[in-house]
Amino acid sequence: MNAPDITLVDLRAQQARIRPAIERAIARVLDHGQYIMGPEIDEFETRLATISGAKHVITCSSGTDALLMAMMAKGVRPGDAVLCPGFTYTATPESIVMLGGVPVFVDVEADTFNIDVSQLDGGLRSARQQGARPIGIIAVDLFGQPANYAALCDFAKREGLWIIADAAQSFGGRLGNRAVGSLTEITATSFFPSKPLGCYGDGGALFTNDDTIAESLRSIRLHGRGVSKYDVARLGINGRLDTLQAAILLEKLVIFADEIVARSEVAARYSAAFGAAGIQPIISRRATSAWAQYTVTLPEARRDHVRQRLRAQGIATEVYYPRALDEQPAFQDCIVVSGGIPIARRLPRTSLSLPMHPYLSVETQDYVIRSLLGAI
Repeated sequence: MNAPDITLVDLRAQQARIRPAIERAIARVLDHGQYIMGPEIDEFETRLATISGAKHVITCSSGTDALLMAMMAKGVRPGDAVLCPGFTYTATPESIVMLGGVPVFVDVEADTFNIDVSQLDGGLRSARQQGARPIGIIAVDLFGQPANYAALCDFAKREGLWIIADAAQSFGGRLGNRAVGSLTEITATSFFPSKPLGCYGDGGALFTNDDTIAESLRSIRLHGRGVSKYDVARLGINGRLDTLQAAILLEKLVIFADEIVARSEVAARYSAAFGAAGIQPIISRRATSAWAQYTVTLPEARRDHVRQRLRAQGIATEVYYPRALDEQPAFQDCIVVSGGIPIARRLPRTSLSLPMHPYLSVETQDYVIRSLLGAI
């Protein structure tokens, strides 16, 4: 008997559910022909504002550009230091370096995988000792769980720092009664196809309640546009979301709330099964994860063996991320908090992400659970 083929994400099942609506949405754009900043952009931004509770939503071309635009709006310049977790995707520190800033890597929590607030004081000291000017923090909501923004915002306010939420994986999540998008002064998210809300290409968005920041972001998105197309008020980028992608995302929003519930049900079933083995991710009491990924932690000596066993049984897995950021050649000149980032260094050797999407049947979930428990 052949092994099944269980993918990490199943976009085909989602597409089958909404394909007629997607085709109609694309046809509407083809009919009106406004491929850049068409009416679907405004409609999508309005819908996102309603979902998130943010006053302003500015769509853009990718999650990376969302981070870049946010820091351009905050005026990051050479010599500025921005604290960020040492265990995440390269887009977070990359956007700092592109503006001449210096990432300061701090450690993450072993259970939630999010930035460890207790490490921030050390990060500030390390930055200052190396002659950098600490000006802000980028917190990453890794794997879908919002970071501890109450503590982060308290620290930032006390130290005179701004804070940006990198919510590339957490849109659809909540912290208490507040949705992702309204937890910090600026939130950046991604609509990469595999995200909980993903388009059929690249896309992103920024959320803020600040009128001045929103005005800057809209200008930056359009090459720094001022009062007219050829009035350049500031440096900007070509950061627009395509109208076609906005049209697709509008149709995906129709089923988005249902999909978040389905993701939560899959995660709950996984965690109930893996709890006795102590390998399940921990969700903070006040947090609701969007479950972009479901990531377990295994003994280092067993992780690769388990992954091979699952592959042989037709189950796809992924390692997010194979190296801590301070081990990447591109970031060798960045600053690391004194004492290092041991958890961020360990997680690449112990973490393993399992299939997670809204269309996993109960039978498939049970197969994944049995296979993983058997492998460990």
